[in-house]
Amino acid sequence: MKKLFLALLLITLFPFSASAEGGKCNGRFLNPITDICWSCIFPITIGKIPLIRSSKFKDTKNPSMPVCFCNRGGIPMVPGLTIGFWEPIRIIEITKTPFCLVSLGGLKVMSSKNHGSHKKIRTESEKRSKAYYHIHYYVYPPLFLLNLITDFGCMDMASYDLAYLSELDPSHHSDSLANFMHPETFLLSNPIAKMACSVDCIASTATKRSMDLLFWCAGCQGSIYPFTGTVESHIGGVATSQLLATRQIAKLHRLGLARQTATSDAKPNGKICKSSYNWRIPKSQYRTQMTYPRPNVKGGYSCNNIGMSDVMYSSGREFPYKGEDFAYLLFRKRNCCL
Repeated sequence: MKKLFLALLLITLFPFSASAEGGKCNGRFLNPITDICWSCIFPITIGKIPLIRSSKFKDTKNPSMPVCFCNRGGIPMVPGLTIGFWEPIRIIEITKTPFCLVSLGGLKVMSSKNHGSHKKIRTESEKRSKAYYHIHYYVYPPLFLLNLITDFGCMDMASYDLAYLSELDPSHHSDSLANFMHPETFLLSNPIAKMACSVDCIASTATKRSMDLLFWCAGCQGSIYPFTGTVESHIGGVATSQLLATRQIAKLHRLGLARQTATSDAKPNGKICKSSYNWRIPKSQYRTQMTYPRPNVKGGYSCNNIGMSDVMYSSGREFPYKGEDFAYLLFRKRNCCL
């Protein structure tokens, strides 16, 4: 009854429309069989021992001990195994058409004139392209929804849900409001701080590992700050959408709505027993895999660490009409005591 009520409320508040003003809403339902890179779950480890190896993807640092002890239900120091794996948990979509739900088959739930896209900016000193897109964030744990793994306490067991629409967030299109909400922007969104992102770009691409120390950088995609839908230097849709997807993750951490789940600490009743808050994005615990417009499911660059150059995987994944919006499946590293 609760889900039925929420569905009726959504229909009432956001009347569905088949097309968008100034452009058609395109999309496709995600096929969990063909559109997900299932090899991105690997490696799976117990302590430092790999149960299933991965020759394509780098892992984060795991606990050295295979055994852990946690307080369970008031019972102190219950023993368990230190499990490590990469779990698909969320969908992040970037669209130029407001209220266009790309991952729901191109469903448009409301009309708006606040369309995004990119445009040329010409000044006396430079010629560049500026972009603005909308962001949608879905709760989508396919391992749980498809019932692929049962009785596994380390798995995300949330229901499918549309958790965030940037069209309803005033700070998404207002730089001044976003900077007021996140005042560290003034320190981290400046030429000197942005210069460090080139180091992050080289390291993330060469090693396939993100640098957590430079938490304000998205590597080759540029600065994560400010937390808005505007990208000042638009080069291509894939790079811009990757940057905005990273901004969304970083914004959730900054607001205390996302947790750090990767850890090498296996102390009794420590971080291995429960996830912790981290207002700075732990970039190394995330991978992204494109699911729209063309699912990227094969090869060594099917899912990628934050900051890696998109030159490795962007070829043929942006094209006119039905290839101008993007959706990514987010994988998160999870270390837990099972």
